[in-house]
Amino acid sequence: MTAPRPADPPSEDLSRLAALHGVATSYSPSPDRSVAASATAVTLTLAALGVDASTPGAVRAALAAREGELGERLLPPTVVGWSGSPPAALAVLPGGTRLRIDTEQGESRASADGLPPGVHRLTATTPDGRTATAHLIVAPPRLPAPAGRSYGLLVQLYSLLSRRSWGMGDLGDLAELAGWAGRSLGAGFVQVNPLHAAVPGVPTDPSPYRPSSRRFPDPVHLRVEDVPEAAYVEEPQRLRALLERSGRLREAVLHQGALIDRDAVWELKREALELLGEVPLGPGRRAAYCDFIAGQGQALEDHATWCALAEVHGSDWHRWPTGLRDPRSAETAQARNGLMDRVDFWSRLAWLTDTQLTAAQRAGREAGMPVGIVHDLAVGVHPGGADAWAQQEYFAAGMSVGAPPDAFNARGQDWGLPPWRPDRLAESGYAPFRELLRALFRYAGALRIDHVMGLFRLWWVPQGHPPTEGTYVRYDAEAMLAVLVLEASRAGALVIGEDLGTVEPGVREALRERGVLGTSVLWFERDWDGDGRPLPPDGWRADCVATATTHDLPSTAARLTGEHVELRDSLGLLTRPLEEERAEAAADAGEWLSLLSRLGLLRGTGGGSDTSSEEAEIQAVHRFLLRTPARMVGVWLPDGVGDRRPQNLPGTWDQYPNWRLPIADAQGRPVTLEDLAASPRLHALMEVLRQGGR
Repeated sequence: MTAPRPADPPSEDLSRLAALHGVATSYSPSPDRSVAASATAVTLTLAALGVDASTPGAVRAALAAREGELGERLLPPTVVGWSGSPPAALAVLPGGTRLRIDTEQGESRASADGLPPGVHRLTATTPDGRTATAHLIVAPPRLPAPAGRSYGLLVQLYSLLSRRSWGMGDLGDLAELAGWAGRSLGAGFVQVNPLHAAVPGVPTDPSPYRPSSRRFPDPVHLRVEDVPEAAYVEEPQRLRALLERSGRLREAVLHQGALIDRDAVWELKREALELLGEVPLGPGRRAAYCDFIAGQGQALEDHATWCALAEVHGSDWHRWPTGLRDPRSAETAQARNGLMDRVDFWSRLAWLTDTQLTAAQRAGREAGMPVGIVHDLAVGVHPGGADAWAQQEYFAAGMSVGAPPDAFNARGQDWGLPPWRPDRLAESGYAPFRELLRALFRYAGALRIDHVMGLFRLWWVPQGHPPTEGTYVRYDAEAMLAVLVLEASRAGALVIGEDLGTVEPGVREALRERGVLGTSVLWFERDWDGDGRPLPPDGWRADCVATATTHDLPSTAARLTGEHVELRDSLGLLTRPLEEERAEAAADAGEWLSLLSRLGLLRGTGGGSDTSSEEAEIQAVHRFLLRTPARMVGVWLPDGVGDRRPQNLPGTWDQYPNWRLPIADAQGRPVTLEDLAASPRLHALMEVLRQGGR
């Protein structure tokens, strides 16, 4: 199937106007092919940026206005500087221009030389009296490389049930996993899925990549019993009854073949947390809570207000009474005052969750992990959720993020996530992005950024149009990277970019220059510029996290056996005949196994004959990863026990239980955290990494 041919390409004037606003008029699905964006897509995208291009006359007027604005502008709204080198924007100012820089640290300077890292206020005054102000972001030139090589575990937290979980993995389980993996396995990190706050409502979208808020975590991950107030509830029998019901949820998943039911878990936890909310905080706890509220400021008040209003009016703010759709309206202020007890409840849950996230990171570091917990930043938020409501001036109305048509998907993709407006970000000094990163780095030893290419450009799809009728919008990548490096360096954290798939030229190089690690997955690492064969270990890049698989891909066992093809066939997802798909998958696995054999990596731990062929092959894959120069090596935790099933199967919705499966063994039996800790198979695999691949 081929993509529909775009109609009515942009005129010359429209193309010039689009270029001045960072809107692309064409894209390249492959190096040798260029596809023009439609005039409709470009016009609607410009409209979302506040630019009228609806008629030829409007285009000419907007073009003249933009060219005049840029011609007269002394400074862009945000200027970027890297420690040790002056900002490039200052070099083009007229001679004799006076500078005043009010630093984040409260100083006033007349020069940009030697500025400390931070977000400062820059004022430039020319000899003829013209004045301009701008945000000045100064960041270290790059993030430091990891102190040494480390290996760790990758896991979807909800899938990691212990014998204390309430039907899905929680932050208590994460702390236990981090403490055990650091001390007993020598692991340097544990990487988890996004733990952002989900959009409430039944059924809740189980995907962690379409949250209500990226700024605040989801209290469904709380370990209720670890909240100190749990010991002092006035009706302990009610809490015990909830614990018994949660035990039945857990047993259904572990022993009765039930799927993880996030909604059922939240129903119980919410009732329990309501009980805990009735317990007065002690003086120390009260002081800590007040500090948290003060530190989070307007963002927390907005988030908690949205949660309280959603309880009354539903979880899509577009359908609320008109006055409540504006977070700054008098009606919203009045409603917040009337719901103050609920606003406090949701604020307290944000604090409790933040506290347990911090405790999990502390558990990992105290167990000797040099990194600790690697958190995941989703690419966007749900259009009806808390962030889209509270920060709506920063989002492009009527637009959604997606991907253009390519060789694998002729229809393109629409992810249903509203994009940030690059112009509004720049005008604010990237305040929303800074605040988001600062919040996540409170409890992250490293941050994985999903679709890190979105720091450079995103495919915008106009609402009501197919993804083929979209276009790319460019962001100021230097400013986005400066904010990222600044906040990560302040937190002493690493940054990992998920740069899989189609990446425009220069992106990986720019990320590497700033110390952002990439993501390399074994099955995709081939000599694409040569013979296409598996890339030998010395051909891999060093600045990356190397893994055998991810949550969106088949497990290593399924990949080696070809079972992933059978799964896709059973769901009607194959686009070619089954035998053809089988043959290609077998050839792919065969080439890798042949390379592993030639390198002498196909052997059991210690050469014992009790290691199955499958286990030996999975161990060999990880010996191979250790032969690469990758600074971090990740082990997909389900691979440690032979799990066959992917956690998410792209291209499916209700045909497959995405995001609802517990970790299971090779026979499909769920495996608890306690079972994992005692698993000879997992220990044997991790011993391979402990021994450095020997």
